[in-house]
Amino acid sequence: MSTLDHNNGPTMEAGAGWRKNCWAKARRELLSTLPIEILRVRVARAKELGLDYTSYASIRAAGGHDVIAFLFSSNALRVFPKTPEMPADRLHKLAEITDCNRAVAVHRPLTPENLRPYQVLDHAFAAPRSTDTWIETRNQILTYLQTLTACRATATPRKSAHESLQAV
Repeated sequence: MSTLDHNNGPTMEAGAGWRKNCWAKARRELLSTLPIEILRVRVARAKELGLDYTSYASIRAAGGHDVIAFLFSSNALRVFPKTPEMPADRLHKLAEITDCNRAVAVHRPLTPENLRPYQVLDHAFAAPRSTDTWIETRNQILTYLQTLTACRATATPRKSAHESLQAV
């Protein structure tokens, strides 16, 4: 039973090290060893997305699916009301992402239309307000994701994002 000032840290009971060893061994045995061909394909996919393989593998392991989109905020892309032009480093990084949707949640007072001229972005939508509840925020993002999934199912894969960057 927890008492005041108890942080629920690791147990101090005897055998904790042995239990940790058993769990680690079971986890290693559970994870399959991938054939080299599949590993090469996944390393190439990580490179397409601009991720290191370790990050890409952990995303795949957590979700069980490939990455279909990156969601950025207008703040992360450094697009603000007083400086509405996206910095060149952000444009080039977005252009490096291939065969994956690039979406942006646009914070007010900007609107999604402010970011539509950037051909390196596939989708833009209004970001939830900071005053929205967690449930409202979740529902808005889920609604957007359902729209994105429907668009992804009907879209044809793009050749290269660098061609899009040249149009800007």
